[in-house]
Amino acid sequence: MPDTASTVSRRSALRLLGGAIAVAAAATGGSAPPVHALTGADRGAGPRVEALLARLTLDEKISLLHGATDPDPLGQAGYVPGVKRLGIPPLRLADGPAGVRVTRHATALPAPVLLAAAFDPELARRYGRVIGHEGRALGQDVLLSPMVNLIRTPYAGRNFETFGEDPLLAADLVAAEIEGIQGEGLVATVKHYAMNNQEKDRMSVDVRVGEQPLHELELRGFEAAVGAGTGAVMGAYNKVNGTFACENKTLLTDILRDRWGFDGWVMTDWFAAHSTKRALTAGLDMEMPDGTYFGTALRSAVANGSVPERYVDRAVRRVLRVMDRFGLLDGSAPPRPERDAAAGAAVALEVAKAGATLLRNERGTLPLPGGASIAVIGPTGERPFVSGGGSAHVVPDHADSPLDAIKSRAGKVTYTLGEDLFGKPIPTAALSPALDGEGQRVDAGKTWTYDGTLTVPGADEWTFVLHFSSAPTARPKVLLDGEELFPLAPGYGEYFSGGLVSAAPDGLTVRRATRKLAEGAHTLRISAAGGDSGQLFRLRRITGATRAQDVAAAVRAARTARHVVLFAYEDATEGQDRTTLALPGNQERLIDAVTAANPRTTVVLNTSSSTSMPWLERTGAVLQMYYPGQEGAAATAAVLFGDCDPGGRLTQSFPIDDDHHPLAGDPRRYPGVDGTEQYSEGIHAGYRWYDAENVRPLFPFGHGLSYTSFAYEDLSARGHRRGLDVSFTVRNTGRRAGVAVPQVYVGPSPDLRLDQAVRVLGGYRRLTLRPGQRSQVTVRVDARTLSSWDPQRHDWVPGTGRRRVWVGASARDLRLRTSVEVGR
Repeated sequence: MPDTASTVSRRSALRLLGGAIAVAAAATGGSAPPVHALTGADRGAGPRVEALLARLTLDEKISLLHGATDPDPLGQAGYVPGVKRLGIPPLRLADGPAGVRVTRHATALPAPVLLAAAFDPELARRYGRVIGHEGRALGQDVLLSPMVNLIRTPYAGRNFETFGEDPLLAADLVAAEIEGIQGEGLVATVKHYAMNNQEKDRMSVDVRVGEQPLHELELRGFEAAVGAGTGAVMGAYNKVNGTFACENKTLLTDILRDRWGFDGWVMTDWFAAHSTKRALTAGLDMEMPDGTYFGTALRSAVANGSVPERYVDRAVRRVLRVMDRFGLLDGSAPPRPERDAAAGAAVALEVAKAGATLLRNERGTLPLPGGASIAVIGPTGERPFVSGGGSAHVVPDHADSPLDAIKSRAGKVTYTLGEDLFGKPIPTAALSPALDGEGQRVDAGKTWTYDGTLTVPGADEWTFVLHFSSAPTARPKVLLDGEELFPLAPGYGEYFSGGLVSAAPDGLTVRRATRKLAEGAHTLRISAAGGDSGQLFRLRRITGATRAQDVAAAVRAARTARHVVLFAYEDATEGQDRTTLALPGNQERLIDAVTAANPRTTVVLNTSSSTSMPWLERTGAVLQMYYPGQEGAAATAAVLFGDCDPGGRLTQSFPIDDDHHPLAGDPRRYPGVDGTEQYSEGIHAGYRWYDAENVRPLFPFGHGLSYTSFAYEDLSARGHRRGLDVSFTVRNTGRRAGVAVPQVYVGPSPDLRLDQAVRVLGGYRRLTLRPGQRSQVTVRVDARTLSSWDPQRHDWVPGTGRRRVWVGASARDLRLRTSVEVGR
């Protein structure tokens, strides 16, 4: 984000104050406290905060710096008790990347990656307003969102929770969303600061990154969040250049507070603290979700003098200052509103339609004609895929089936499963003694056991699917040939399961285990405890034979229909990365078979991130819908039938396969070697790497088709003190209204001897044009985008000289070009 006048003046004031303190100390012969202990929220907190701070006991102060057990929980992520005697209220903290995550109903918005695809900061602001309104309505005070870590690897399990691979777009969107959230009176928390770009080894991996890529890529979004006034920052689990992020002075003080002027508070990610004194003095303010380091240990450290109490005061002041800003200390916060489910649903639908991204459309496959015969295939065609797993899961008001939405629009519609998610009963003849195929009930206080034989008719791959009603840690124990099929995952792995595959249609929790079985008999032992309330469970299977049957049924349906809409999925979650870009299970073979039977097949992708598509050329169309939220069925149908133009564009490059992306073939870059991960690609992340290495992506950054066509004309560019103004005309040359997202890219500066990208995104504009309509557009490329970070100067330097400028429909579809002089 560009430096605003207010930001510049604040930074100047901080530097002047530091100099004044040093001069005063020298004059008196005393020693000045560290400047970082007195910057940001440590001064000018206001008389109310200072008066409260003076009256708080040490124990009360410490109680404000760590989480505790909520006496009246609503399933939110965290709770900080207030101090009742002084009128300091408690804080309730809820997850919220795609809606407010509590145990009550909330609007399940589309995943942030789908929001980002709209290239529309104003839409991001309204997305934030829905979350902010509902968070307050549901009794929450702090939202643990948005996430602004860039997409670096296509495998990262939380790519769907963030905005993409480009720092400018991410900065624009995170700032707008925070303004929306906090405009409703809910404190926003930008996360995860910093370099949390993968889930693999996220608790311990040491990210080694140079100053230039750190500032030019990852930190730009966090700086924009600070500029937008975010109340809180969440520190990441990982290390950055050898030091855990939650006790990293360079990140928490030198950059966040001294350089950017952040005046809110910094909390840990859950269980991300590793020390007391190091963390507190480095700039951490709050430990979540408990007080392992900032509770009794902090009290003892202050008592024995190893931690000066001023550091406790500093952290408390930061927390109270934000609370005061939001009217939580004097009762001036507006009354908590009622939920407006209809308004939330309207925004959810708008976002899902705006971000729907048409990747391919051959032979006029889309939009579908009304009244046509359609075969709908795939589990997410019948079962709505609302959101990914982990912190992003929301309990929606409703979620309709895409199949039902299509049926309401088409003529004859048939449905086949195609890909089995939850298994079929094990044949009675295969088990001795027999088991009830519908499941077993275990009464409370009882234990049920089974000791028998599973006979396999021929060598095959079996996926065992266990459905159970108990807590994950109390699920039945199943041993096949003496090996436990469903061992407990370490840490929080049991609770970070996907948003689709982890729950059966009747609500039972699901776990899977795949084994290659030889023909013949195998021992099978099961034990299940009823616990306090009883348990229902069932064991099912998916085999090569059952998969072949499902594919054959899908092919028959495809042959008898005019059009096919095949829904494909990939289920991502917090806590684990993907292992491949390929669609999971048998889906690639399913798509191959169906497209061979009917070339008028549209593949709808409900995936978290980029996907390899060896089947692409045989399809008629491919529509990327990501995780579309509770209104996903209506949005998908609206795009399929042409009620609206697919308005989305990719915010991440799609690689051709697992061997052709920025981190491929180098484990030092991903997932890391011996606990260390090298960001040796430097500034060449995402589309920048494809340009630098001259590698063709499957689909480039910014790609997305329309149901109409556009011409780009009349390019001119003018440099000035604040950057560049790039002007051009976009004209709708087709017969339908449609959405264009022209993108401006800028080449390197000839005057800088720093590493630079072939081109970077400089700006963009989202336009809706009627047939024949033209629009003259001016896009501002700001000075920050034209600058580079100089590691020798530890600062930004302007990229002067003659710069190339392109305008196009994607990073690889560049239709106009010129050059312009950039001065100081």
